[in-house]
Amino acid sequence: MKERGRLAWAWFWSPNARWSLGAIALVCFAAGIVFWGGFNTALDVTSSETFCISCHEMKNNVFEERRGTIHDSNRSGVRATCPDCHVPHEWVWKVKRKIEATFHEVPHKILGTVDTPEKFAARRLEMALREWRRLKTTDSRECRNCHNFEHMDFTVQTKAAAATHKEGFAAGKTCIDCHKGIAHTLPDHAAEAYKILEDELAGKGQGVAAYLNGLEQKASPAAK
Repeated sequence: MKERGRLAWAWFWSPNARWSLGAIALVCFAAGIVFWGGFNTALDVTSSETFCISCHEMKNNVFEERRGTIHDSNRSGVRATCPDCHVPHEWVWKVKRKIEATFHEVPHKILGTVDTPEKFAARRLEMALREWRRLKTTDSRECRNCHNFEHMDFTVQTKAAAATHKEGFAAGKTCIDCHKGIAHTLPDHAAEAYKILEDELAGKGQGVAAYLNGLEQKASPAAK
């Protein structure tokens, strides 16, 4: 039996070109399955609410702010968790977002950029603008996974909501144009900053970076 096993193993790795290539292909195929499975598992794990709030920066700030909001607790019991709003559902865009996080959020986590409530508050507008930009430039992609103008029944909405949605739909507005601060605390200067962002995306104005720099200079002790 041992001899048969030895011969089979030797045959599998035979120098015969045809069978050698077959063995290599089989091994590569198996390795590919293992890698792909592991990669997708890692994507799923890092796209969960549990993973998001494993960092105290998120758990003690924006996660707590979200408690009791319509996206956390409502009459239907359907919750929108962190990744539902902040991680794309489509595979390609999800991977792109993970790469961005690796080179942006992870270094700031290591450096402790927002590791205290005071630091978080100081950076709130900057972080909000980054998310608003992402949603604005993707037509509020993550919002539209649940909400869609085309499927809204305006007859069951309040008159004010129905009128606003109809007007927004006709004007080509996107969700984030109006629905900011629905799950997290709005930063100071939110309305002004969003207008600066819209102007920048339209190729006008001073731009977000210059605007934030100006606010920082005004808030510095030297400016006072």
